[in-house]
Amino acid sequence: MPLIIMCGPPSAGKTIRSLELKEYFEGVLKKNVHIVCENDLISASNITKNEVFNDSSKEKSIRGQIKSEATRLVGKEDVVVLDSQNYIKGYRYELYCMTKASKTTQCTILCCAPQETAWKWNLKREKNEQYSEEVFNALYLRFEEPDSRNRWDTPLFVVNPGDDLPLSDVSSALFERKPPPPNQSTQCPPLASANYLYEMDRITQEIVSAILAAQKMNIEGEVKVPGYSQSVVLNAGTRVTSAQLARIRRQFLSYTKLHPGTDLSRIGMLFIQYLNTNLV
Repeated sequence: MPLIIMCGPPSAGKTIRSLELKEYFEGVLKKNVHIVCENDLISASNITKNEVFNDSSKEKSIRGQIKSEATRLVGKEDVVVLDSQNYIKGYRYELYCMTKASKTTQCTILCCAPQETAWKWNLKREKNEQYSEEVFNALYLRFEEPDSRNRWDTPLFVVNPGDDLPLSDVSSALFERKPPPPNQSTQCPPLASANYLYEMDRITQEIVSAILAAQKMNIEGEVKVPGYSQSVVLNAGTRVTSAQLARIRRQFLSYTKLHPGTDLSRIGMLFIQYLNTNLV
């Protein structure tokens, strides 16, 4: 489900715009639409908006719930609308990484309103749904406006009071665009078999043991490792400690576990090459 990130200061019209999007995508394009609403999650937690935004831990908890629900729903066909302030730049980047990992598209809609206008709209709410003046002003000050130059805010649609939503452009951004290709930072590492990990651990430990044994025999320069044509090259007059070798071995294992497609028969040779690179 492609993701629409609603963004804007408090009482700027995000919920009304979210409902417009739902009506369009369901009525015209026959898509299923899921709205993840910040207000609903706050109400379900039996706390008020003012309590949430006056307490950083409570606010972080609500943001976590929003992201978790979006992660559960996001995919390729239906539409997910995130009806929340989403005012933190870093949080929007996290959402971008989430959709990127899900191999789907997203766009950002910024709902703008003059602060005085938004305050009047806020006062028209039910008493228990209003922001206090202190919280309202604080949220305006905290707001980190999206920037179309940031890849995680693009494509960005800015909507002012009285504007029509660019519904066809939003639809094109979601369904006529290729999602950004996932990279290693947004992908779960592939799983390796228990036997693969055991053998990799055994092979690298044998090579480390061979180097330490050679040093005990005062062998300098090239250390021949049984079973391999390549040698581990040690600097003359320099002894490598077991701690150094353990650190390099851990680094090699950490990298290799992320790429377990490597043929086990090549692990020893690759580790020797890695040692020669890192022992210089």
